[in-house]
Amino acid sequence: MKTFVYNLEDPLGIHARPAGLLAKEAAKYKSTVTIIHGEKKADTRRLIALMALGLKGGDTITVQAEGPDEAEAADGIRTYLTEKHY
Repeated sequence: MKTFVYNLEDPLGIHARPAGLLAKEAAKYKSTVTIIHGEKKADTRRLIALMALGLKGGDTITVQAEGPDEAEAADGIRTYLTEKHY
């Protein structure tokens, strides 16, 4: 399992459009990528689950990738987040 912590910098956080783009990015990988915020968890391939996290700017999230291409999945999601696609 590959894990990293990320602080959301965009004040709008991850709302509908960026959640859809994140789900699309996660669908490229065979591994399951999960975002954890507080007590809540969401599979990044599930748009509604991502939006239910209610992620706002300044929130700190933990991203976990587990599966056959977990290193690539974690790197891809980290790149997606750091390039401010959300």
